[in-house]
Formats: sequence, C-alpha cells, structure tokens
Amino acid sequence: MSCEKYFDAVEALIKDIKNTQKENIKKAAELIAESIMNGGILQTFGSGHSYAAAIEIAGRAGGLIPAKAIEDRTMGMFEIVEGVGTRLMENAYADKNDCFVLISNSGRNPLSIEIAKYAKDRGCKIIVVTSLEVSKALTSRHSSGTMLYEYADAILDNRGVEGDSAISVEGLPVKVCGLSSIAADILLNSAVLEAIELMVSKGFIPPVYISENVDGGHEYNLKLKAKYADRIFRKP
Repeated sequence: MSCEKYFDAVEALIKDIKNTQKENIKKAAELIAESIMNGGILQTFGSGHSYAAAIEIAGRAGGLIPAKAIEDRTMGMFEIVEGVGTRLMENAYADKNDCFVLISNSGRNPLSIEIAKYAKDRGCKIIVVTSLEVSKALTSRHSSGTMLYEYADAILDNRGVEGDSAISVEGLPVKVCGLSSIAADILLNSAVLEAIELMVSKGFIPPVYISENVDGGHEYNLKLKAKYADRIFRKP
C-alpha cells in the first residue's frame, strides 16, 4: 500500500529524533520547568501549519495550564512581510519568567523572527522548533539578516527536509506529505513531559489540564485556570 511509505517515513523520523534530540529535549524541559516554577507561562507561536504545534502544548488535556498560543489571525498570509510580527506583539505582554516556544520549519520569515526579538528584548527564554540543517542552508527574509534559531536558548531540531514534504509519487513533479508537524508534536510533548517530571521531583506540582470530557474535568480545570486567567486569556 502507498500509505506504508508514509508510515515508514514517520517511523524513521521518530527513530532519528530519539537518537539525536534527547539532550535538546532535556534543555528545553529545564527552561519550561524553570519558567513555570518562577511564575511564568509558556507562550507558543507558529504561523500557518506550524500553529498546529503551538496549540499542541497550549490548552489541551494533559498539557500545562499556564500556557497560551499566540494566534496568527492571518494563518501565515503575511509571515514574509516585515513589521507584521512587531505590530502583532505591540499589545502583548511578556514577563521575564515566560518561556517562548516558536515553531518554524525554515526559520527565515520576519513574523517569527520579530516575535523572537520581542521575547529576547524582555529577557524571556526561547525554545525554537525548526529544521536546523534546512535553516542553516537558507537566507533570512528579515532585514536584520538573522534566522530564528539564532535567538534560541534551546533548539529542538525536527530533522526535516527542505520544503517539508517527504514522499515521492510517480508521475508527480513534487513531493507530498509533510513531517514537520508530527516531529514538532513529538519534540514538544517530550519536553513538556520531562519538564513536568522535573518539577514534581523538586516538590512543585504543576497545574495540568484534565480532559473536559471526563466527569469533573471542567470543574477541576476551572479552579486551576483561575490563577493564570489574566495571562493565558490575554490576547495580543
């Protein structure tokens, strides 16, 4: 079956990430744990399809409550336009204890770079999820000449290929089926798990969402969300 090509590609990707990213995941976990224990929150961002990874660790069952996804309302339409990221963050707020998680396969576009600069200027730690090999082979589309990974305190390398799509189809001139979203989800959930275990080992019990489809889940979440409501529900 043709779908087995994709299964094989995903399995190979997971093995590659497992073999190469453990130390990076550990570093990212330490940044997340430090942020939460010091009263900060996770602020996640991804433009276009990368938004899926941003919401994977913000506002879902099994995830940390003190986390919010910064919404790109244009869904990537203006990610190559300089100044959009700066304008987006004009009404945002970041505490120095916040940790930003920024996801971009190429890491070259102005939108995510400007959000990274905003976070860096405020003393926040930054975790970047990107294809490091691809990013280093590209040039920045921002006038600063910087790439997203250059702002990172920890880099989670999704081990992706240029253009993201990984599967060839006979008779089709382009490849299909991206892998970066799957890679980002694995990397980020692994880092969150490590962070939670680290916090618990230090005697700090982090607030974690229970599914609201579980009886009592809604009430449980409401009590914990109240502490962070002014941060996690604030929109840029």
